[in-house]
Amino acid sequence: MTEQLILDVLPVVPPRFDNFVSGRNDEAVSRLLALEAGQGIYLWGEHGSGKTHLLRAATQHQGIYLNAATDRLPDPGEPVAPGGLIAVDDVQALSEAQAAALFGLFNQWKTRQGTPGAFTLLSSGPCPPRQLEIREDLRTRLGWDLVYRLETLSDDERRDALLQRAADKGIPLSTDVTNWMFNYYARDMSALSSLLDALDRYSLAEKRAITVPLLKSYLQSRHS
Repeated sequence: MTEQLILDVLPVVPPRFDNFVSGRNDEAVSRLLALEAGQGIYLWGEHGSGKTHLLRAATQHQGIYLNAATDRLPDPGEPVAPGGLIAVDDVQALSEAQAAALFGLFNQWKTRQGTPGAFTLLSSGPCPPRQLEIREDLRTRLGWDLVYRLETLSDDERRDALLQRAADKGIPLSTDVTNWMFNYYARDMSALSSLLDALDRYSLAEKRAITVPLLKSYLQSRHS
């Protein structure tokens, strides 16, 4: 079976609120679950804290997820649908034109608050708004409503998150394999999740169960 065929048969588990291990971030998650039109939330935290996961979860069923580094933001005069939801991730990567677009989006959001045309605006970055190296008037707007710091997971919380992802995808993951991944690989959830997905594909291709020897074999093949 080719790698492409393996990818085709693997289940895709989208970021959802029910597969996010909140750890010490219960309040931020609760706020996102109870969003109403007219609200604004800015999430900040270091890489791997879950900002992208939560923004994608919030926009999974209705809404627009945009990454400032790769996606076009609505033009300043482009109207947003009443009751809509827009999430802008990684605002630190905004270009000059994108910063102007987000500035216009915030002005439109503020003007329509408390009216039938209200919409929700989410955003995220690596630090509090006041520390972002972007235009001053946009820094101010990012802090207009709720601001939450996302705390990174503890080791135990990361283990729970990894086991939960494995269960969602139907991947059998033994304690030995989990311990090896945490002791000798990375503890960043993005890296661990990527390794889990790659290991699953490799085990299918090799027709072998996921064990520590298989894990070592995969890592050796990747580096050779």
